Amino acid sequence: MRCRGRHTAQTFAVGRIDNVVDGHLLTVDSERVQQRVARACPERLGTFLGGSLEEQRLSVLRAVWFTPTLDDAESGQDWFRCDVVAVAGSDRLAVLRSSLEGVLTTPKGRETWGMCAPTGPDDEGFVHMPCAQEDAWRAVSVVALSGRRYPGAARITAVGREPCQDAARRLADDPLDYQWGLEGPDESQWAAGERFLRCWAPT
Repeated sequence: MRCRGRHTAQTFAVGRIDNVVDGHLLTVDSERVQQRVARACPERLGTFLGGSLEEQRLSVLRAVWFTPTLDDAESGQDWFRCDVVAVAGSDRLAVLRSSLEGVLTTPKGRETWGMCAPTGPDDEGFVHMPCAQEDAWRAVSVVALSGRRYPGAARITAVGREPCQDAARRLADDPLDYQWGLEGPDESQWAAGERFLRCWAPT
C-alpha cells in the first residue's frame, strides 16, 4: 500500500536476524533473538522520525516489529521488519495519511503527533492520544531514570516531582496556580527498556 493512502502502519526498516550465539543457532522465537530485534527497531525509529530523543518520547509514535514464523524460519527466512504506528487510545491506532519520515523535524509534525490525553495521569480515563485529537493534558517533558533495578512507583514519583512541577509552572499563566502530573514506567515497561518518566500539564 502506498503511504499516501489511509493506513495505520508504515514500514521504515528491514534487516536480517542474527541468531547465532557462541556458534549455536537459536530459533527465531528465542528470547535472545527477539530481544535483539526489540532493540534494533526502536533504535532505528529515531533516525526515521527525526527530532531529539525527548521529542520522540513525547510523541505517540512507536515502533512495532515482526519476524518469520518458526516454519518460515526453518525454510530459510531470516528477516525482521520494523513498522511505525501512532497510539490513539488504549486499544486503537491512529489513521495515517502520509509518510511519517522526518515528521518530528517540523513544528507541525511535533504538534500533530505529540502525546496528549483527555485527563491527567492520575485520573480515570487517562490514555495516550495524538494532540491533533485530544489536548486537555499534554506530555511536556521527560526525566531520565537511572539504575539497573526497577526503583518502584514511590521512588519514581519522588524523582519526578520537582522537575515536573517546574515544567508545569513554566507553562502556566499563573506560576502560583497550576496543575501537574507525572507518568512513570511500571515494572514491565522498565524491563522492556523504558527508563524515563513523562511530566504532564493541562493545555
